[in-house]
Amino acid sequence: MISQFTETTRLPDGLPGSARQGRAVLTHMPTATSEFEKLDAWRVSRALTSRVYALCRRAPLARDFGLCDQLRRAAVSVMNNIAEGWESRHPAEKVSFYNFARRSCGEVRSMSYVLLDSQFITDLEQRELRDHCIRSGMLVSGLIRSVQSRN
Repeated sequence: MISQFTETTRLPDGLPGSARQGRAVLTHMPTATSEFEKLDAWRVSRALTSRVYALCRRAPLARDFGLCDQLRRAAVSVMNNIAEGWESRHPAEKVSFYNFARRSCGEVRSMSYVLLDSQFITDLEQRELRDHCIRSGMLVSGLIRSVQSRN
């Protein structure tokens, strides 16, 4: 079910030339990957965010401004906190940002039940959204374990 989200979401193949030029400056990163955009956790969370935005464009959910706003903010928080954690040089700060991302996955997952109970999405859509949140959270947990194992 998760692949359905990632297949429908276009991910960038690369960065513009000016961004690639900064690659050598990012030597502080603990792995060979120097850009958060290459992280599976960030890519999956980006697809989750895209899915949430698509749901919020559909009627009648589109008319529930408060719910859509909270749902969008939580989804965006996942990908942004992964990026912020990746860019941080301090292990404790990295873990803190990754924990924020993981908690935001839980928030979106919880809100998927609100969407279901309010009949904004089907059972299948809720399960797919929930599974996508779980997958994102697992990948973020992997980032947390990776940082912790280096200390």
